[in-house]
Amino acid sequence: MIEIDWPERSEPAPWRRDGGKVVVCVTIDVDAESPILARGDHYAEHLSTLSHQAFGPRKGLDRLLGVLRSSDVPATIFIPGETAVRWPSTVEAAAEGGYEVAFHGFSHRHPVHLSADEQRREVDAAIETLTRFGVDPVGYRAPNWEMHSVTLEHLAARGLRYDSSLMDDDEPYVLSLAEGRLAELPPHWSLDDWEQYFFVPEPDIGQRIVPPSQVLQLWSEELEAMRRWGGLLVLTLHPFLSGRASRARALEQFIELAQGYDDVEFATCDEIARRVLADQGEPIAP
Repeated sequence: MIEIDWPERSEPAPWRRDGGKVVVCVTIDVDAESPILARGDHYAEHLSTLSHQAFGPRKGLDRLLGVLRSSDVPATIFIPGETAVRWPSTVEAAAEGGYEVAFHGFSHRHPVHLSADEQRREVDAAIETLTRFGVDPVGYRAPNWEMHSVTLEHLAARGLRYDSSLMDDDEPYVLSLAEGRLAELPPHWSLDDWEQYFFVPEPDIGQRIVPPSQVLQLWSEELEAMRRWGGLLVLTLHPFLSGRASRARALEQFIELAQGYDDVEFATCDEIARRVLADQGEPIAP
């Protein structure tokens, strides 16, 4: 039997506040062109496909931030290093709006397909790029959620506070690694708009478009069920997808539903990570 080298993890911590049952983290991955170009430089000539991706920084991000602003909902914005370089306005818009800025690799290449040195360079380049914009990121999300142990350890070595890539729970917990400790904030494919909305002719990384009403139903049913069991609902949006008008309206409707319950709270990823680490006895710097 093949052994799986799982990192040591804690049981879910008592991280909820004021008797709440569900915490919603709205997260936005501002990928722009990076997922396409990560598949090959020749896609730089696929202008229609790249224009589909460019809708995110050109239009979609502003629309999503407008929805969040009008609803007074906090959010965490995950930005690949290449997006920050190509579209510096995305970092500026997130920071000026008071949103948490985290990172999503540098080139959006998946850690599981990279050497150990390449994985470390991806993390270092992304952190250094955001630092040039005055952002000190404390959180990470693996591109395509394809985490590798080398990247996980390097995040801890760099002093990161949390990761949001592993799916073995629907409550946050703490990972104990050789290089330190990280809060893990588990996402899931069903709460990601990519699986519902993404279509491009090539590369073959998405061939599906469903109505926003169906997506709203999917996310709303998960919220309702979590109000029975409790948990962390990590909603993952991409501006080139959910920034389209009818889809942004579906997000607005989801927020309206969630805000109608007194046992549902919205928080940034960093806020949840701080609670989890503090509940595990770890001092958190301001």
